[in-house]
Amino acid sequence: NELIPVMNKLQEAFAPLDIPPVDLPQIAVVGSQSSGKSSVLESLVGYDFLPRGSGICTRRPLILQLLQEDISQDYAEFAHINKKFTSFDEVRRTIEVETDKIAGTNKSVSKEPIILRVHSKSVLNLTLVDLPGLTKVPVGDQPHNISEMISTMVREFIEKPNCIILAVSAANQDIANSDGLQMARMVDPDGSRTVGVLTKLDLMDQGTDARDVLEGKVYPLKHGYIGVVNRSQRDIDTSKPMRDALKAESLFFQKHHAYAAISSEQGIPYLSRRLNNILENHIRLHMPEISKKV
Repeated sequence: NELIPVMNKLQEAFAPLDIPPVDLPQIAVVGSQSSGKSSVLESLVGYDFLPRGSGICTRRPLILQLLQEDISQDYAEFAHINKKFTSFDEVRRTIEVETDKIAGTNKSVSKEPIILRVHSKSVLNLTLVDLPGLTKVPVGDQPHNISEMISTMVREFIEKPNCIILAVSAANQDIANSDGLQMARMVDPDGSRTVGVLTKLDLMDQGTDARDVLEGKVYPLKHGYIGVVNRSQRDIDTSKPMRDALKAESLFFQKHHAYAAISSEQGIPYLSRRLNNILENHIRLHMPEISKKV
């Protein structure tokens, strides 16, 4: 249980360095801007805390360290700010301010990470690196080469052999066109270190389903695929509680004719357990080589 917190400390020590001395085991989250990546992360945390809006929302890598603690009030803290945040709206504003400070206000990107720790009794120990969403065209006054800038940054993170890739794709678009899976395939052609997450299953055309994708019949991955149902924009606008959203997600899988038989291995709670398990095993596997180098 201490493996992930120990890795967090190394991650924080290496974050300021351009070239870290050790390739740390980590999970990096990739996907297009419209894949539902932010909603997946917020569901795993249990709070709305990420910048939202048109254009790129994540413009610096966000190293998100979830720490399970038996506390009465959940809180967050940034590695570089000596303060406990109990308001997750304030966390979002701080991410925006810190992003503008380093990456500028014109929606450009920077590879200098922000480290955010979330302490909660409702999470499992898990560390995720949220990377900027892949995009095709610049908007507003973004740099004309923003697409290449983001692709290069994402690739630098996920090409490291010890990086597990969490590739987020929308089920209501052809999986063959998934930016996240295409990027993962470039650096992990046999899918041995990629986990697939399929969002927007509830938004597929009537009469269609993604059972074949979830069962790995379309594009197999060693760690397989997990389907999730994020909150709708209306749910977000009306501040639908996360626990209600998780109940609705669970019912969706249990009642859907295509997913009922596999419902126990779908949804955010299962994704959380699976990622915790994958990351702990991955760290355990690579601990001897890390110990030699540190």
